[in-house]
Amino acid sequence: MEVAVDRSLCEANEVCIGFAPAAFELDDDEELRIVHPSVPESEVERVSQAIAACPKNALFTVE
Repeated sequence: MEVAVDRSLCEANEVCIGFAPAAFELDDDEELRIVHPSVPESEVERVSQAIAACPKNALFTVE
């Protein structure tokens, strides 16, 4: 699974960080940073929950 963010939609409200803190973080400019675009198997469920919970639908999987 690979995850990406649409920066034009993302408001960096940290909902995704709440679900998957090992996968997402805010950088020094308060913009969302994906720690590991290729999601480790151990984080797939958490990242999937974060994608579903994103209030702006800014997160998506890349095929």
